[in-house]
Amino acid sequence: MILTVTPVYAAALTVLLIVLSANVIAFRRKNRVALGDAGNKILQNRIRAQANFIEYVPMALVLMLMAELGGTQAVWLHGVGLCLVVGRMVHAYHLTYAPVKYVLRTVGIILTFFALAAAAILALPL
Repeated sequence: MILTVTPVYAAALTVLLIVLSANVIAFRRKNRVALGDAGNKILQNRIRAQANFIEYVPMALVLMLMAELGGTQAVWLHGVGLCLVVGRMVHAYHLTYAPVKYVLRTVGIILTFFALAAAAILALPL
């Protein structure tokens, strides 16, 4: 079986991870913070955006892969993938650039949880 859906979302999410990581690195270099966050709230938020991404995305991609290998129709996988990408983008934007607009964070995590739950259901061998 040739995988055609999950790799697209894995690639897109990898680009987002690189952006999040670059945000942390750039801030660290500009402010000369080698380790930790030096008590800087902006750096703390950027670190959390990157870490939160790492906490959720791998499991979602594993579940998508399992669902795709199990024969789930592409339309369902694209739905999960789009929810995951948009959810992670909105959540990361909130933490990085708009920390006072909590609605963005809420939308981001709801989309991420929906993607995780849907992927888990689709991965079940029914």
